[in-house]
Amino acid sequence: MSPEDWNQIYCGPAPAPAEIWLRWNLDPILLLALGVLAFSVGRSRSGALGVAALALAFVSPLCALSASLFSARVVHHVLLVAVAAPLIASAWPAREPRPAAAPFLISTAVLWAWHLPSAYDLALSWVPAYWIMQLSLIVTAIVFWRTILQPRQNGGYALLMILGGYMQMAFLGALLTFAPASLYAIHAVAPFDWGFSPLNDQQLGGLIMWVPAGLPYLAWGAMVARRGWRAMDGRLA
Repeated sequence: MSPEDWNQIYCGPAPAPAEIWLRWNLDPILLLALGVLAFSVGRSRSGALGVAALALAFVSPLCALSASLFSARVVHHVLLVAVAAPLIASAWPAREPRPAAAPFLISTAVLWAWHLPSAYDLALSWVPAYWIMQLSLIVTAIVFWRTILQPRQNGGYALLMILGGYMQMAFLGALLTFAPASLYAIHAVAPFDWGFSPLNDQQLGGLIMWVPAGLPYLAWGAMVARRGWRAMDGRLA
């Protein structure tokens, strides 16, 4: 890819509704990277599912749709930080229980920073910034979840941090939902092709962050609670 090719949306131009199912991303470098990751963590069920979630985010037409709609980009980001990252972390947990405050703060700062309008628009218009965005989101989220899902991590502490992870995302979603104007120039036109105004699209994205994004956090919280309950039963037996 030449430097001139970097000045574009990575997943290609915003698709029309009629062509969305033809817009699969078969970037050979991406496919190679997913293959290497699958080889590294895919031997476990959670690792394989994590790689599948990344494929859904980057290979499926969701990648192209996220060039049109902010709400699709939110789904993409939720897949990264709340689905793929904890699945990969489950396959590759930390060796010892560690405090999660620093990973929580760093992952939160990264998520919020990339939703600043200037940073977001840069990431969707310049390929190097796009991959800096994606890698920083997924790597900081994996570090956070590796700490939380460490098998000997205190269950109550882990649940508190999972709640914190959801709450910061929900708060960001609420701010986007109630913003008085659309914030992202990159989505100023394409949402009309999908029956949304840019502001409606942004509000939908905020609502996804605010409510449905809580479902994977709830599922991971339930898993941690169940593990803690089983450990308690084992000690009482």
